[in-house]
Amino acid sequence: MREEEIERLRGVVRDCVSKHLYSSAIFFADKVAAITSDPADIYMQAQALYLGRHYRRAFHLLNASQIVLRDLRFRYLAAKCLEELKEWDQCLLMLGDAKVDEHGNITDTRECNSMYLDKDGEDREINILSAICFLRGKAYEALENRAQARLWYKVAIKADPLCYEALECLIENHMLTCDEERTLLSCLQFGPEDGWLSSFYSCLIKKYDKENVVEAKFRELEQSGPNTKLSDNSVLCTLKSNTDLLACKAEYYHQCGEYQKCFELTSELLEKDPFHLKCTLVHLAAAMELGHSNELYLMACNLVKDYPQKDLSWFAVGCYYYCIKKYDQARRYFSKATSLDGTFASAWIGYGNAYAAQEEGDQAMSAYRTAARLFPGYHLPTLYIGMEYMRTHSFKLAEQFFMQAKSICPSDPLVYNELGVVAYHMKEYKKAVRWFEKTLSHIPSSLSEMWESTVINLAHALRKLKRYNEAIAYYERALALSTRSLSTYAGLAYTYHLQNNYTAAITYYHKALWFKPDDQFCTEMLTLALVDESRHGIDPIVESRSGGLFM
Repeated sequence: MREEEIERLRGVVRDCVSKHLYSSAIFFADKVAAITSDPADIYMQAQALYLGRHYRRAFHLLNASQIVLRDLRFRYLAAKCLEELKEWDQCLLMLGDAKVDEHGNITDTRECNSMYLDKDGEDREINILSAICFLRGKAYEALENRAQARLWYKVAIKADPLCYEALECLIENHMLTCDEERTLLSCLQFGPEDGWLSSFYSCLIKKYDKENVVEAKFRELEQSGPNTKLSDNSVLCTLKSNTDLLACKAEYYHQCGEYQKCFELTSELLEKDPFHLKCTLVHLAAAMELGHSNELYLMACNLVKDYPQKDLSWFAVGCYYYCIKKYDQARRYFSKATSLDGTFASAWIGYGNAYAAQEEGDQAMSAYRTAARLFPGYHLPTLYIGMEYMRTHSFKLAEQFFMQAKSICPSDPLVYNELGVVAYHMKEYKKAVRWFEKTLSHIPSSLSEMWESTVINLAHALRKLKRYNEAIAYYERALALSTRSLSTYAGLAYTYHLQNNYTAAITYYHKALWFKPDDQFCTEMLTLALVDESRHGIDPIVESRSGGLFM
């Protein structure tokens, strides 16, 4: 057969692959390889077999050729076959030995350097070494060696920043702390044309920076900079409506507690792309916070119909039952989601929360501990363990876990809030004030109703320290966030009472009783304030008679 006829058959194979006619591709690739015995044609035949799901045959073909020991492409494809066959130990053996330090840098590259690599593609290629390192990470993760998996994912993304899957595994599986994520991104070597990619990656990691910093990152991607060339301008403009970028923005809104804003954005996105699963997860979380049970029901029904084998589908069912306070059913479906994918962090948290909602602390702690073990870069499981200890008045243990959560994610204001609450319970009011003030300083956006309880708690702690004017200022700040809080009015009334401002105290006791007419503390203190006002003096036993009634 003439060379031009063989080349025509190669073209037929490539065309069959592009049209997903894999049996045809296998048939013609087999004939070409038989005629030429060329390594490139053998590789083409193995690729056709792999795409046609004939993994065992493809592996045998590659393994039988001596070039598998010299060409990284052959070795990588053989390892991919073993990955599909779930033979993880053999997959690692095929990829070969390599050493890596704790920072994700390869320390021994002799074997890789001895291998032959033929890059014959005209398009920009991802470094084959990066792909091999990523596959090694997947194998270690499947073998539940998450420490090694994390190291090899870091090696993969460092070897080539275009290997997005490695970064995705590190982020989605919460393998890195906030600081480790930033450090990793800072050491990636992007090409001069990949500035947009660096900005995009910075939007994917945990976003606890101030609002103006995060919004600046999004704007950088949504519009062209002053020095942007025309060729880049078209790319940057299209990213303004990119669903991945908008899903990141929705995730940021949820993280800031702006649930309505998040819900509106995800609703808009899901109209454009109803099967965007990352956006779907954020949408479910926002609907949960807002109590939109009907939306959760519809989402759960659609997901179960479209993706009956997906963990996210059954997680959605669990969210619906949790929202309507049917916690037994919620647990069942959260558990099903974790059984389908043991690395689904949100399902583990939901599973623990469903137990905690019914005060079944031991089971809740078990779920949280599993999540903390599986996701070392995720601070919420550790935070929830601390909350459970605080619920059982084990304040010292709670404080230890809150500090551990702080070491994982030092930028989350919720961590500082819980440290303040536990310090208050331990009557360490100066420490409580410090933690509550840190909470407010770490809130990324302007104060919203979500943080009203923090402001009230700070006011309570200041009142305990007899810093009455400061306490009153924070109570009034809490009233600016919500005018329907019994605790705020009662605290404000009591503080005025302690200052002997009986008229103001009586006014606010009445306002508090308007929300809850049978409140024992406000009723008793109102009576005392009326007596004190009639006397126009200070009753020295007010503090002692009321001290145990309010917080």
